[in-house]
Amino acid sequence: MASFSFGTGNAAKLLRIPLYAAGRLAALVVPRGDTWVFGCGAGVGDGALALYRVAQEAGHIVLWLTRGPRDAVDAAALGIRTVPRDGVRGWWRTQRAGVLVVTHGLGDVNRYGSDGAFVVQLWHGIPLKRIGLDSPVTAQVPEALPAAALLRRMLTVLYRRAAQRIRVLPAASHRSRGRLESAFALGDDRVVVTGEPRVDALSTGTAEQRRAEGAALLTRTGPLLPAQRVLLYAPTWRDGGADPAVPSADEWVRIVRLLEKHDAILFVRSHPLGEGAYAPPWSSGRVRMLNAELLPDVTPALARVDVLITDYSSMAYDVGLLAMPVVYLAPDAEQYALERGFYGQYSDVAGDDYARDWDEALAQIDSVLADDAARAERARRSAQLSAHMHAHRDGGNARRVYQAIRARGVPAPKGAR
Repeated sequence: MASFSFGTGNAAKLLRIPLYAAGRLAALVVPRGDTWVFGCGAGVGDGALALYRVAQEAGHIVLWLTRGPRDAVDAAALGIRTVPRDGVRGWWRTQRAGVLVVTHGLGDVNRYGSDGAFVVQLWHGIPLKRIGLDSPVTAQVPEALPAAALLRRMLTVLYRRAAQRIRVLPAASHRSRGRLESAFALGDDRVVVTGEPRVDALSTGTAEQRRAEGAALLTRTGPLLPAQRVLLYAPTWRDGGADPAVPSADEWVRIVRLLEKHDAILFVRSHPLGEGAYAPPWSSGRVRMLNAELLPDVTPALARVDVLITDYSSMAYDVGLLAMPVVYLAPDAEQYALERGFYGQYSDVAGDDYARDWDEALAQIDSVLADDAARAERARRSAQLSAHMHAHRDGGNARRVYQAIRARGVPAPKGAR
């Protein structure tokens, strides 16, 4: 079952309004310093880690706020100085920071200490499904609450006000820029086409180096032979609802047979907020879970993946940097379009031939793995989609974001020339 929904999350936010108000009052008397504080809703990684390294290299005082023990362990392995996000220390370091860097929301750092800071919102992927103010689920509350309609309007106002704290929001391209401006109600002075730091890992080093690094990350789940094909299934979070594409027992039998036929491994990357029953009902070394606890940042591992299977994940845009074939499996595309909405038409991304069930998806996967021409055509479509959505592919996105931050008045580190 899913572990989170906008409705329950927003209800909790309403209960915390007094704490937000206290944080706003504290901002009036507590001065900001020059520390850059980082947080990421997915763990120690993503674009926040890429920008952290650039800021650290430039000489800034940098600090990572951890969500729990796993973040602390991962940060320690990378030599990153940390403080727990929650509690007095996390609030104080957030309240005193000059720059706050987040990837999901202000809750990536201590949410009660962000007033008055220079906020950098890196986001976590090019939007395909509607997000922020463009999505009806953003201000959703349980219908059982009294005055639910009034609460939704209140949440919309609060979300818009929080978004106005953002000073820099990187966009992958001008097409992506328009979506972000709309979703966060920001002008083009704040949404800048620098490329996304999170995908620098897909453009840095040689293809062989990237593939070797990806393989090393995937072997956290067990052995992976060089000749074995790798499939990655990345279903999208459905805001607390059930995923209609969770395979049945019979479908798992057909999936594993296909994997055996092509000597392939299927890695399942369910959304951190919506992990469900995506494992087969029996133990199979051909199917491995690759959840966020095991691998917080999946992007560097993509270089070892041969085929992506997804519905609405922004990974579909990212893997085009690698010209990776994509098979789209979306049994609820029409309903999802009505309830959540897309930027443009789903077919603009997935084509008209996207699979509606696992039988169709398996036929397409079989074709990609067995037929060089089919694989090349899917790779071409993937690269073409990426070319439309990624303006930069040189591994320098994090540095361009850093330059955009400095250009907006953030001082150089003390002692820098």
